[in-house]
Amino acid sequence: MESTQVTSTSTQGKPTENKLTQGSKWQTPFVFLAVASIVMAITFAAWMAMLNNFVIERAAFTGAEIGMLHSLREIPGFLAFTAVFVLLVFTEQVFAVVALCLLSIGVAFTGVFPSIYGLYATTVLMSIGFHYYETINTSLSLQWFKKGEAAEKLGKLMSIKSAASLTCYALIWIGFSVISASYQAMYLFFGLSGLLLTLWLAFAMPKFPMEHVQHKKLILRKRYSLFYFLTFLSGARRQIFVVFAGFLMVEKFGYSVQQITFLYMLNHVINFFLAPKIGKWIARVGERRALTVEYTGLIIVFVGYALVESANVAAALYVIDHLFFAMAIALKTYFQKIADPKDIASSAGVSFSINHIAAVVIPAVFGLIWLYDASLVFYAGAGFALISLLASQLITKSLNAEKLQIIEGKI
Repeated sequence: MESTQVTSTSTQGKPTENKLTQGSKWQTPFVFLAVASIVMAITFAAWMAMLNNFVIERAAFTGAEIGMLHSLREIPGFLAFTAVFVLLVFTEQVFAVVALCLLSIGVAFTGVFPSIYGLYATTVLMSIGFHYYETINTSLSLQWFKKGEAAEKLGKLMSIKSAASLTCYALIWIGFSVISASYQAMYLFFGLSGLLLTLWLAFAMPKFPMEHVQHKKLILRKRYSLFYFLTFLSGARRQIFVVFAGFLMVEKFGYSVQQITFLYMLNHVINFFLAPKIGKWIARVGERRALTVEYTGLIIVFVGYALVESANVAAALYVIDHLFFAMAIALKTYFQKIADPKDIASSAGVSFSINHIAAVVIPAVFGLIWLYDASLVFYAGAGFALISLLASQLITKSLNAEKLQIIEGKI
């Protein structure tokens, strides 16, 4: 990665002149994160879109195996706190590039090993890259974006990611419907595409300076406890959606890979247009109101999953469920407002690990529950959403207490 910096800070703390040439307006932190978001989207979206059909058709998975696969997938997420130790060797920007390389390679090889243990192995490799990148991405975003613009820019990045995912799903649909491509060829195509874009990031982008030197140790603070709790519940809910909602569509209603891909495409078309607006809306109404809307909606959606008997209604629930993901921006901006700027990198890793405590356990355990009664899995999701709703009502008080302590010089 080039060593030229966009800006630097003098010994007096004043920014120096931009050292890049006139033709380098695209060499910005936002563009870096936008291209990285595209890599993340086309690799993980391809992996996920074909996964349920691939494991059922080629490896004869049941709910137990798919649950175990996702539990293994989440172990690197649980270990995301170790990112802070990797930062002793790499800068965050370099670490992000390395993580995207691992993600891309893991996806490329997924179709090569259509067996239970082969899929477990490639899933873990892919997951290491995915979760380390997501950890670093959160840290870089909250450091590079100002508080007043963070929600809007995160919404724009989500829109870019949705556009990339939409393109990915369209290519998958064409691949299976028009040219009868194999799973192996499709996974290899998207994995290598992600790898090439990542290499472009490594060699075409400069090294961007960081305003605050990050702590290179684990940070756990009492004043972040509400954020930690909401993050834990978010991880539990997300696993139920990621693992079992799509599996429900295939196992219960017989959706084909083309139909599942179409649903993903519809989700991302909606997010492409709405995510930036949701970011602006969060900035206007505040985190508490945004999360209240999200959690209330999720309660209804999860109960709907438990009761649904219509394939069309299930599809509608799936689209609505995915829409609420955009509102998760509010949890990130809430943390940005209460966090010490030097805590962001370490806390991003810790919070990502907290997010995955339940994620490691839920897929495997709930996979067994699925074999007994699938509706219980989704009722549990509604319960997690209800607890989240109640806890989110403390956000305003938490922010006010934080401001008071800052004024009094206690933190």
